Amino acid sequence: SMTSVLQYDAFIPPQRGFNYMSNERLVAAANQFKRLLLDNKLLVVAVVCTTVYLGILDKVLESEAMKLDEAAYWLIVENLRQPWLTPIMESFSNLATPVTIVVLWVLVTAFAPGRKVGLCTGINLILALALNQVMKAIVQRPRPEGFRLAEASGFSFPSGHSMIAMAFFGLLVWFVWRYEKDRVRRTLIIVALCVIIAMIGISRIYLGVHFASDVLGGFCLSLVWLVFFTRIIAPLLIADKDIESTPNSTQ
Repeated sequence: SMTSVLQYDAFIPPQRGFNYMSNERLVAAANQFKRLLLDNKLLVVAVVCTTVYLGILDKVLESEAMKLDEAAYWLIVENLRQPWLTPIMESFSNLATPVTIVVLWVLVTAFAPGRKVGLCTGINLILALALNQVMKAIVQRPRPEGFRLAEASGFSFPSGHSMIAMAFFGLLVWFVWRYEKDRVRRTLIIVALCVIIAMIGISRIYLGVHFASDVLGGFCLSLVWLVFFTRIIAPLLIADKDIESTPNSTQ
């Protein structure tokens, strides 16, 4: 009967409205998750780098051969080495030697805006170096043999050059991103610093003194350290007003 049909229709759920509300909730949840990631992007970087580092460390401790090392050896050592390229790679590698880093630190201390930038950079370097030495002493991975173009001593994992490069130049990236007001100049400086970091790591593989996993592990561990340092230690050493109120800082 007509009455039964009407009663049946009354109990049919409004599917279209329900789906619309579900889509709205999904979009809202996705936007909230996106905001959460953006608000905690440094934490996300730290989690990803920790995961990668622990994965590499597990294989290193088990003395397992890694496809990453084999691929990097084939690409960089067997196919990229050229007589004209070797001096360039040596120059990039030398950017992370103790003498060069000390000279660069003195320049940063002398010319960076604010009196505490040099102090902050120096403490970061010392602690990152200590962390590297502790990890090398624990892991004790031998360096690659048979295809070196440079002399190197000590253990291999994680790469000290890679860790120091990421700690030093990476902290400069953080300073520039945080305090440089000119967008174009900020972008150019950050890109240049990132290229230097990457090339220092590649140069260590090219010169045959590190496996690719040493370099990647060094980068990851140093990035985790930088997240901790910039979130916990740096704010105790330097305040925004220490830089922004300095006459030499960019307006």
